Amino acid sequence: MKRHTIKSLIAVALTMTLGDANAKPPAGQVFCQTYANSPQCMGQQPSCGLCHVAPPQRNAFGAAIEMNLAAGTPRPLSDAAFTAALPSALVAAEGLDSDGDGVSNRDEILQGTLPADANSKPGSTACQGGDNPQYSICKYDLRYAYRKALLDFCGASPTYPQVRSFVDLPSDDARRAFIDAEIDRCTSTEFWRGKNGQLWKVAHPKIRPVGSLKAGEDPGGVQFADYYDDYALFAYAQTDDHDAREVLTADFFVRRDVNPTRYTKVATLPSQFVDPARRAGNMTSSWTLGYFVMFTALPRNAASQMYRAYLGLDIAKQEGLFSVANEPQDYDAKGVTATACAACHATLDPLTYPYRNYNGVSVPQFQFRYVPNRLEVFFPNAAPRITQTPERGVLFGQTVNNLREWATVAANSEAFAISTAKDYWKLLIGHEPQPEENAEFVATWQRFKTEHQYRVQKLLHDIVKTEAYGAP
Repeated sequence: MKRHTIKSLIAVALTMTLGDANAKPPAGQVFCQTYANSPQCMGQQPSCGLCHVAPPQRNAFGAAIEMNLAAGTPRPLSDAAFTAALPSALVAAEGLDSDGDGVSNRDEILQGTLPADANSKPGSTACQGGDNPQYSICKYDLRYAYRKALLDFCGASPTYPQVRSFVDLPSDDARRAFIDAEIDRCTSTEFWRGKNGQLWKVAHPKIRPVGSLKAGEDPGGVQFADYYDDYALFAYAQTDDHDAREVLTADFFVRRDVNPTRYTKVATLPSQFVDPARRAGNMTSSWTLGYFVMFTALPRNAASQMYRAYLGLDIAKQEGLFSVANEPQDYDAKGVTATACAACHATLDPLTYPYRNYNGVSVPQFQFRYVPNRLEVFFPNAAPRITQTPERGVLFGQTVNNLREWATVAANSEAFAISTAKDYWKLLIGHEPQPEENAEFVATWQRFKTEHQYRVQKLLHDIVKTEAYGAP
């Protein structure tokens, strides 16, 4: 049975009429006030996909809400009128089964599945258990967790003598301590932290390597930039007692040594050119500036990739939309004020402005660097208003004066904690948190943020202790 959870931070949610293309930013907040215990509201708010195919086109659940939303009131509704009317419209749609999957909209909301997607619904039966001579079915089994942990962290199942030694330990507490010790041992191995190891696997979709453009070690046909530097910083931030937020906030670089693999903090690297005062971890690496900024005046691709890679919010999927008043301005004359574009660009463009002066592919002395007045120097004629583009932007409704502030706000957000915890949840458990796993997942990412202060090593131990991980 296919099941999905809903991820995002701020939604551009419900529209009012078939002809009204304006989205309503209060929708996510009102939804979570109405259903505070919904998994969609645990450190996040629902995405546009809860009620829309794509704004303004509503899905079946959105249409059910519209039927009872301030009937008879002239459109478009003001935000205040919309906010007042939405709770009763939500309640009126609760008893319906909008997607025809046999589960009411209310039950889907409270379980964290999608009331407009028949393929997304809560599990219909509880685990039935059964006889198994090896493991305790449907509950945490230490022997199963031990075997799984060695495979996940060391890359090999335990031998029979190792299993016997584990089973012969004097108590469950001793077995738990042994698993913890094995995790710490295995995460120092090449399988975990080495080139193309487990940590690099987590980093792949963030860095998006292209071998034909690789510079340095393992060069490609066009030696563009060395993205192994990005992997090095990522791995450094995820290991030992380092702070995972440094992948975004670091004003330093990381050198990778081999045989064995070691990651060492350094002040400079010959392949990196942004000075420390302007550096924001992998957001300003040579690879990021070269591949994601490239030749672009207003590098929306760089901003959207950072938002997606490190905060888990994909604007192309209408996730994490947080409209900024009087945006988009369309400084580069790309037509983003069009009805079909504006809903996303009211969030994306303010995210992009802090990249204003970070240069991509250019003449060598300016390439992959922060260049004051970059638009005035390199793109003065790209569009009539291009040089009016500000460096100040907005992230999660908070003004950020530059990219380093962008990185700091992002790294301290719940979105970063959720996204990081979800990366390792998927690596170790094999899928995103399911509805029945949501309580464990929420507790895990909250501990990662508050108690563990963004230390991934402690996060790993917490995931292994969950029933989602250790129940056969």
